[in-house]
Amino acid sequence: MDFTFTEEQQAAVETAKAVFADVSPDAVPSPALTQGAVADDLDRALWTRLADTDLLGLVLDPAHGGAGLDPIALCLVLRESARALARVPLLETSAVALTLQQYAPATTADALLPRIARGALVLTAAAHGRTGHDPAPLAVTARRDHTGWTLDGHTGTVPWAHTADLIAVPAHTPDGRAVIALLPRTHPGLSLADQYGTHGEHLAALHLDDVRLEPADVIDTEGAWERLHALLTTGTCALALGLGEQVLAMTSRYTGKREQFGHPVATFQAVAVQAADRYIDLRAMEATLWQAAWRITTDAAGPLPAAADIAVAKIWASEGVRRVVQTAQHLHGGFGADTDYPLHRYHAWAKHLELSLGPAARHEEELGDLLAAHPLA
Repeated sequence: MDFTFTEEQQAAVETAKAVFADVSPDAVPSPALTQGAVADDLDRALWTRLADTDLLGLVLDPAHGGAGLDPIALCLVLRESARALARVPLLETSAVALTLQQYAPATTADALLPRIARGALVLTAAAHGRTGHDPAPLAVTARRDHTGWTLDGHTGTVPWAHTADLIAVPAHTPDGRAVIALLPRTHPGLSLADQYGTHGEHLAALHLDDVRLEPADVIDTEGAWERLHALLTTGTCALALGLGEQVLAMTSRYTGKREQFGHPVATFQAVAVQAADRYIDLRAMEATLWQAAWRITTDAAGPLPAAADIAVAKIWASEGVRRVVQTAQHLHGGFGADTDYPLHRYHAWAKHLELSLGPAARHEEELGDLLAAHPLA
């Protein structure tokens, strides 16, 4: 495969760099000093700029007001957003919007997608289930009758749920199929309980009690949830890569200026070796990310399903981002824990991303199952 980016994808990166250049990682109180959420809302000013620069409609068709680009372009933009710790549900909104475009009834897509591209509609997804270890659709049941759908269940750690207009909730039917329900956060029968991430952002646990939905509000097309989950997972790997790259750059600048015994600490062999190891982690995270993004963008055939490439990307992202921030803290010394310096914020966000991706051991088991089911010739 050729990982050379197209002119359109590169243009999206340049636009994203310009938009996120003005975003300050310390625009909200430190999560280390805040009980509860660091803010009551997402960064609405940034959300408006993303809409004005067409980044919210990046993956949507021009017919819906979008730019018509692909998940690779989205991952490139997410990589830039993570460098600035952008407090917006760009990943969740874009992933749900692309899933709607591909799998929702035309009337539903036509009603929602133009509003998403304009920034008038904020979306999120309940992708982690009740425990974070079982498939998310198992946390909620969906039953259909002649009038519509009824949903019941519990699901947790939903990002931006308190500010999103619509929440995409995966659920399972009695015959074991996965569907996606589109729930307004104020819908009757839906209640939200407060949860908080390590990064200090407001999360939610959803409780669904006899929630009634019209047929048009539930996507029951085969493959819709698998597509949404793949987009969310790959996008999270892109966030981990961007964050890790920014942290290593901060570490390089600091160790290049910090002196001991009359020399910059970056010239010490032990420091250089640790930084080099983390650079290798980031390059592995990058290579596996683009492999996964390429597979879900092109639907190209391979010796293993695309899920295997996603599993490899998750292994590197979850392990790699943790190693990068831990080494950065070590090489910064006590300065890295200073709440007036932004490194501790990146550490908190990295932990949130690591937890969102799940443990590498689980993904290794998933990869092993795929290898067993698809023996290589």
